[in-house]
Amino acid sequence: MPTVVAGDSAIALQALATHVVAGLRPELSVVGITGSQGKTSTKDLTAAVLGSVAPTVATLGNFNNALGVPITMLRTQSRTRFLVVEMGARRVGDIAKLTGMVAPDVAIVLNVGKAHLGEFGSRSAIARGKGELVRGLVHGGTAILNADDARVRGMRALTDGPVLTFGRAEGADVRVEGVSLDRLGRPSFTLRAADATASVTLPLVGAHQALNAAAAAAAVLALGVPLDQSAVALAAASLSGQRLDLRELDSGATLLDASYNSSPGSVRSSVDALVSIAGARRIAVLGEILELGDHSEAEHRSAGAYAAERVDIVVGVGANVRPLAEAAGDRGVAVPDNAAAVDWLRSNLTPGDVVLVKASRGAHLDEVVAALV
Repeated sequence: MPTVVAGDSAIALQALATHVVAGLRPELSVVGITGSQGKTSTKDLTAAVLGSVAPTVATLGNFNNALGVPITMLRTQSRTRFLVVEMGARRVGDIAKLTGMVAPDVAIVLNVGKAHLGEFGSRSAIARGKGELVRGLVHGGTAILNADDARVRGMRALTDGPVLTFGRAEGADVRVEGVSLDRLGRPSFTLRAADATASVTLPLVGAHQALNAAAAAAAVLALGVPLDQSAVALAAASLSGQRLDLRELDSGATLLDASYNSSPGSVRSSVDALVSIAGARRIAVLGEILELGDHSEAEHRSAGAYAAERVDIVVGVGANVRPLAEAAGDRGVAVPDNAAAVDWLRSNLTPGDVVLVKASRGAHLDEVVAALV
């Protein structure tokens, strides 16, 4: 078998990926995406639009670290015209290393939340880390910034290049207007940019996906794709698995599978998505949110209280999630592990119920989903 011997295989992989992509420029345009939540969905939506225009390579799942990014880069070929790269971080400096491998022509920063708060230490540090994507733009590259997030808006000062904003704010360059949801929680809305408007209906669950779609539309607008063309492609887009996937269960209940990962912000948007779906009862099954450090108990309590104000039953799964169930009060149920969660659901789900399953990847709540389906 052909073999290349390297002193450090990770460094060699990164160097090879950098060399390959550099050889495809300037015909290849690169979009980088970061944010505390919504990265993978926005990556999928951006890739759906660009893929309708020309050959596009995008991050598979959320391969967004120092190994996943070069693996994505090495999937490009001479015919590839767009590369959409999700970029994650657990500490300041992580994204700077990624942009050192592949500087984006367009950089999307979605939000500054509390994901990986334990590693970063503060939201200010998270903002510095996310801002590295803007600093890492190619000369003259375009920053796509969330007009609704003050920390993200402030990143305008990090670049001398063009900036496009997206969001619900009055002054957003790509503005979301008139969001409505159908009985399955799928949003329809209008995107407005300068003198152009486009009506969009997404085949995805959750009002928050309208903002992700606006971010994608702004990014591809910077690459020359008009708003109406984005609307057509967005209507046929799909997401990576276990991100608010709807499934019908034999019991007659409906499962909303968001078991791939979790953060304080994504718990709230997932609970909101659950509430938007028509059903007899809404049940939120919530596992541990990892990487919160000293903020863990407070954030789990906050998540439990938020859910209890909106759904009928909150099931906290695991010993570390007991504060979440306690904060849910009379609507809270605490179970010790995934097997107990499955037993509780099998005993309590009735036809017409809608159940959300949500946790960080390390909690393995996909096991609960697999047992139910």
